Amino acid sequence: MPRAKQRTPELREHVLQVAVELLAADGVAGFTTRRVASQAETSTPSVYELFGDKAGLVREVFFEGFRLLGQRLVARRPGADARADLVDTLAELRSFIGEQPVLAQVMFSRPFADFDPGPAEREAGRVVRELLVARVQRAVDAGVLVGDPTDLAHVLLALTQGLAAQETAGWLGTSAASVERRWTLAVTALLDGTAGPRSRGRRVQARGPGDELSGR
Repeated sequence: MPRAKQRTPELREHVLQVAVELLAADGVAGFTTRRVASQAETSTPSVYELFGDKAGLVREVFFEGFRLLGQRLVARRPGADARADLVDTLAELRSFIGEQPVLAQVMFSRPFADFDPGPAEREAGRVVRELLVARVQRAVDAGVLVGDPTDLAHVLLALTQGLAAQETAGWLGTSAASVERRWTLAVTALLDGTAGPRSRGRRVQARGPGDELSGR
């Protein structure tokens, strides 16, 4: 197949998708502009023209990650139970990180020395942050949680990121049962520790990636 030569929006989208797939397949160490160009069947100069440099390409991968995560979270429509909605959101975050661990690393960590997210990049996560804060706010308004919604959202996100990273690395347990037990322990401890009067004594049962965390 001849290499694509035109610097079109379609080529840009294609290169970006190839970059996300290559990152997932080969990790940070195997991610180079030359390899992305080869996999996308275009030239390295074309990639540079489209994205500026490798950091520019990584920057767009960063944005794409938050776009994909935002789509997944928005697709989960709120139900009647504010706590169940919140733990469903954590389950979706867990699933995303489990399915896209390297992409999540780009989004939440600093794996590339030549890419340091600034204010514009941090704005990319606004939809995700606002959605999580809104679901925490709903839980606070319903008397399910007590505390500042923004603080609680940050802690819940950090908890989920940390647990998911440990799970991906194989440090959370050697069996599915032990992993689920530790997810249950962590989520239950945090939600019960910040519980409002309407949810004290409730429990959360964690399930595997792709399933829901169900309020009990």
